[in-house]
Amino acid sequence: MEDLKDLEPQDEKTPEDLADYELNHTDKLVGVFSEPASTFTRMSAHEPKTTDWFIPVLIVIAVAIISNILMMSNPAIKFSIIENQMDRIEQNLQDMVDSGNLTRAQADQQLEQIRDRMENQMGAGMILQVIGIIVVTFILFFIVSGVFFLVAKFGIKGEAGYKAAMVAYGLPYYILVIQIIVMVILALAMNKAFQSTSVAAFLDMDTTNFTGYILNKLDVFSIWFYFVVGIGFAKMFKSENTGKYIGMTFGIWLGFSILIFFLAEAIPFLRFFIR
Repeated sequence: MEDLKDLEPQDEKTPEDLADYELNHTDKLVGVFSEPASTFTRMSAHEPKTTDWFIPVLIVIAVAIISNILMMSNPAIKFSIIENQMDRIEQNLQDMVDSGNLTRAQADQQLEQIRDRMENQMGAGMILQVIGIIVVTFILFFIVSGVFFLVAKFGIKGEAGYKAAMVAYGLPYYILVIQIIVMVILALAMNKAFQSTSVAAFLDMDTTNFTGYILNKLDVFSIWFYFVVGIGFAKMFKSENTGKYIGMTFGIWLGFSILIFFLAEAIPFLRFFIR
């Protein structure tokens, strides 16, 4: 009889039992793309892990560095990138000339020296770019996740700490990895540099005017990213109102972007951030 009992089907796991099972990082990676709400709900039942934000951010940095190397190895793309950078520098120098801080001759001399350095010292420039990507990516990550945390914690009265906010913002970075890969494929296929996958990028629109700047935000990967970030915050902060957190992420993203645009109109130095 005991043998027959052993053959009887065991009780299936209940949703509560599944919630107690902690996902490994691979499960979380897949879940961000397939079932973000379910994935973050199950993650919220456990202590947030540093690896859940650190690994995605690290992979974004690595992929961004590799993509830069690949694009700079293409002569046409390299020329396009240098020209885009020179346009920005030339505009900044022109602003200094207009304000009387530089003469026209000094600006032209500096422009020529900068172009020579960019064309002849690409190795050193690449090292600086790598350092810049690492430093800027981490700084922006901590600042943005901190802003989201403050609004979620004190504005929406969510129930979680800063580490949970870092996970909610950091795990969806895997979406940005896909975006960077798509940008590299497009760049190599079309022999032009892509700074985003937005409507403005495909139409070669000037992002220093308001229309081009707004269309630069019309990017399927950016929209997908912030949508999943909103879901992540709702679940990690144990809220049933997911829409409220999605609205928070999109509101902060677009609101801050528009604020930067109009500040750049008044402060020329900030124009670098809207190009």
